[in-house]
Amino acid sequence: MERFLIVCGAGAVGCGARYLVTLWAMERFGERFPYGTLIVNLFGSFLIALVLELSIRFASFPPNLRLALTTGFMGGLTTYSAFNYESTAMLSDGQVARGLLNIGFTLIGCLVAGGLGIVVARRFGAG
Repeated sequence: MERFLIVCGAGAVGCGARYLVTLWAMERFGERFPYGTLIVNLFGSFLIALVLELSIRFASFPPNLRLALTTGFMGGLTTYSAFNYESTAMLSDGQVARGLLNIGFTLIGCLVAGGLGIVVARRFGAG
């Protein structure tokens, strides 16, 4: 039950963070492109790779912290469903270039962000 509550609590914080990032991105960059979803997915890809790699490298990394950050916080922060809907909506509305840009930026960007998270964790773990 403790681990369940950890995931739920951290997930709620992640959901709230996603909401705030989306509001900020819409205010800052406008609503013509789903910048908020892109930002949270890029950041989440980086952070989950960083946390998981650090938890592998350091035996002292608390398992409940790993669970809270990955399954909880990042599970609430990142959102494939919003990415899918926004991309599909752009494509079906005839905004093919914008939809393909969203798909490309998200897929390639998240792979790069995840790889960067692993590199940062390994450099941190080597020092």
